[in-house]
Amino acid sequence: MESSYRVVVIGGGIVGASLLYHLTLRGWTDVAIIERTELTAGSSWHAAGGFHAINSDTHISALQKYTIGLYPEVEAESGRSVGLKMTGGIELASTPERMQWLRAELEWHAMMGTEGARLLDVDEIVDLVPIVSPEGLVGGLFDPHEGNLDPHGATHAYATAARNRGADVVLHNRVLDLTCTADGLWRLDTELGPVVAEHVVNAAGLWARRVGRMVGVDHPVTPMAHHYLVTEPIAEVAALTHVMPAVTDLEGFTYLQREQDGVLLGIYEQNPRHWKVEGADWDFGMTLFPEETDRIGPELEIGLRRFPVLQDVGIKRWVNGAFTFTPDGNPLVGPVRGVPNYWAACGVMAGYSQCAAIGLALSNWMVDGDPGDDVFAMDVARFGEWASDDAYLKATTAQFYARRFVIAHPNEFLPAGRPLHTTPAHDELAADGARTNATWGLEVPQYFAPADFVEVPSLLRPNAFSLVADEVAAVRSAVGAYETGVYARYEVSGPGAEAWLDSLLACRIPQV
Repeated sequence: MESSYRVVVIGGGIVGASLLYHLTLRGWTDVAIIERTELTAGSSWHAAGGFHAINSDTHISALQKYTIGLYPEVEAESGRSVGLKMTGGIELASTPERMQWLRAELEWHAMMGTEGARLLDVDEIVDLVPIVSPEGLVGGLFDPHEGNLDPHGATHAYATAARNRGADVVLHNRVLDLTCTADGLWRLDTELGPVVAEHVVNAAGLWARRVGRMVGVDHPVTPMAHHYLVTEPIAEVAALTHVMPAVTDLEGFTYLQREQDGVLLGIYEQNPRHWKVEGADWDFGMTLFPEETDRIGPELEIGLRRFPVLQDVGIKRWVNGAFTFTPDGNPLVGPVRGVPNYWAACGVMAGYSQCAAIGLALSNWMVDGDPGDDVFAMDVARFGEWASDDAYLKATTAQFYARRFVIAHPNEFLPAGRPLHTTPAHDELAADGARTNATWGLEVPQYFAPADFVEVPSLLRPNAFSLVADEVAAVRSAVGAYETGVYARYEVSGPGAEAWLDSLLACRIPQV
């Protein structure tokens, strides 16, 4: 370990290793990972290793495609196998509404230029994955940009490639404290001695919240427990002569992928459990929790009905491990306001789909001052301090986890963590029938309705349409008032402020 670096990345999981590699691609080789124990020792080592390109944000989806496409290059450069299997994946639909959702998703794939995505009928699904029960199925969607890999191999491939380009990987050395020096550098007190860095990156995974608090930042990220099981060999799987796609049973809250001649079955239960909301203890090892079959029982039963062969096959091992979630499920990436040269790369729930996306965006941000794409969906700045309140954080992360495979309807009002902030007019508007939704923690009126009205979420025109139409007609024919408390006001000061604003705005700056 050197006494100083341009960049120190705290944490040696898949995200930290990818960022280290991407920094070296940009020519910054005076960089290092400092890892508490071993590479992958947080969540990466026990991950299922699945990946997919689809994301609700098109920019992030494009970056996830970049992540998947980079694995063969990193494998070739490093000489370390990543165990890449491009199996493709099938999303199952058990209701007409879900099938409608998948048709819309197919159009999304077309817009993104995905070749090979297609709708499947039930017979095609069973032909591709013969252990799927067709009972209750309506159809499915095949996505070629899904698969799985070896988490250990992928992380070490990135680290090896970064080392070969000049980076350091320092293991068994916990960061004890972070201090900003008088000359604007970071001093890292570690178990092996002090290190000085121009930039420091929090890629600490399960420990990210603890690391952030070293510099006065409370990141809205928390670990949660997640189960999957791996079976003994299954004759029907072993007999396949084609590549078996992964399967996500959206109404069943389970996902399945081939694991040698058996399968891996993962579960997103409706009764999730948080673990160490403040972050893992510093001495937490490569440890799994005992399986909690009673807690995940309802969803496990659905999975056993969808894949009936699993009822008669042995379980080779259970994995119940912790990984991190944010309120909206997307990562926390980028510079943190008010803390110069401190960068976030944490809260990454889908690490093997997003590691290179984060590495690319953050390395561009650090080198060029811009991430190179619209990455607002994972920008750490999207959340304020309000999101780190423990009650809010637990409510919203539990809601996201439980809804991982649930249809997100347009304009749907979700209850977790609400109301958090309200305007002075909120109570008066609510008394008049205002129905509000949360905009970054603030309750904002959407429309007015009678007290007994209940909006039914729908992919089609909602039953609130007539209420909104009446309001629009009233504004057109008479007048309407709109509460603007959701808008922000900014003060720009200092030398050149007027000229900068004048260049930014279409109007002329008032003479005041």
